[in-house]
Amino acid sequence: MLKRTPLFEAHRAAGARMVEFGGWEMPVQYSGIIEEHHAVRQGAGLFDISHMGRFMVRGPHASAFLQHVVTCDVTAIPIGQSNYGLLCKPDGGIVDDIFIYHVPDEFLVVVNAANRDKDWAWLQNHARGFDVELEDRSDRWAMLAFQGPNAEALLVHAEDAETSELGNLPFHGVALTSMFGVNVLIARTGYTGEDGFELFFDAPNAEMIWARLLALGAPGSVKPCGLGARDSLRFEPCLALYGHEISETINPYEARLGWVVKFDKGDFVGRETLAAIKARGPARRLAGFEMVGRGIARSDYPVHALSGERVGHVTSGMPAPTLGKPLGIALVPTALSAEGSEFDVIIREKPVRARVMKMPFYKPRYKKA
Repeated sequence: MLKRTPLFEAHRAAGARMVEFGGWEMPVQYSGIIEEHHAVRQGAGLFDISHMGRFMVRGPHASAFLQHVVTCDVTAIPIGQSNYGLLCKPDGGIVDDIFIYHVPDEFLVVVNAANRDKDWAWLQNHARGFDVELEDRSDRWAMLAFQGPNAEALLVHAEDAETSELGNLPFHGVALTSMFGVNVLIARTGYTGEDGFELFFDAPNAEMIWARLLALGAPGSVKPCGLGARDSLRFEPCLALYGHEISETINPYEARLGWVVKFDKGDFVGRETLAAIKARGPARRLAGFEMVGRGIARSDYPVHALSGERVGHVTSGMPAPTLGKPLGIALVPTALSAEGSEFDVIIREKPVRARVMKMPFYKPRYKKA
């Protein structure tokens, strides 16, 4: 039986098209994927992401425990900030990509929806020997993403004046505030390549907050958005999607995520293997590409060298709405990942030429000042 977020009935009442995603029944679109995509690039869009996992980590060894299981340097995340990290296996494969939020006295770890159970078990298994407490707050909290260049100007009207934190919140900052009379943990994070925020609050308030946020500004200023636009928005700035650009069979260097691996912080799960991979260089690597021939590359389509042999596969591909042309990302031999290299994508059993281009396709517009 598919799981549902606290906003399921609100989505259905709004006419959203519901689909299965990672064991959840979620809205894939409302007015249409392209319209929702452009709304976020040009204005503001609201996403229900309550299906994602939210784990609290606290106790005397909370920092040391996270330092042991993730690739980033947790000690470099001050209170009131957050950072991206990876959980890796001893062989270097990626268990999941996560976000770690450092709040007073504890850490909030957000994981992918499809990996919630797996990640919870992974953290519990590695917690042995650490004086640490883990709490799964996934069902207790709702989680929304309010994204786009107009997000800040609109969202400021949702905050209760006496607790206002929004205007001073830096990139990746996180703070406790109040909106519509409800306590909300707000972070300047997101998955669209635009400035925006993610909101965490008690699930019973979900329908009220969802409706009030959609009503901000002039009618239609905030668009409800589904998973379809969330995918196309993350695709253009080449943000990794688990099960596509990253997985347990893909390591950070293959996924162009070596910058998330911090060896100078000390030992962590997968360190020895990842150090060896970095030293010798990955045999394969993600490459962004544009179609030279006529066709649209889709996930899992085979990639062949110009000599004809299969050498990789497409991890993500679609017509990019902002750029107006079909683009893709493929996992190919490192020699083929250089800008300007060419290979064939097999579309309907026919080879169609593609050319490697610079990543990301779309430069993120985060507010980092």
